[in-house]
Amino acid sequence: MRIDKFINTTNIVKRRSIAADMIEHGVVYLNGAQVKASKDVRVGDVVEIRYLESVKRYEVLKVPTTKTIPKTAQDEFVREIA
Repeated sequence: MRIDKFINTTNIVKRRSIAADMIEHGVVYLNGAQVKASKDVRVGDVVEIRYLESVKRYEVLKVPTTKTIPKTAQDEFVREIA
């Protein structure tokens, strides 16, 4: 699954357009490398979002097969790393 879709589907951001904008502005990293929106996410990857004041890291536990998942199921797909 593409990283922009993954960030949106797993409810890290609310809209795919926001995810694409974040990627375009270079604040999204996959396994330590800056990514383009078309980069595929796999189980075990680390997605990092560098906000102005903080950095959030998420480990990919499972890749969704549907377009949306319930917010209550987010923990099945990603785990926030301290």
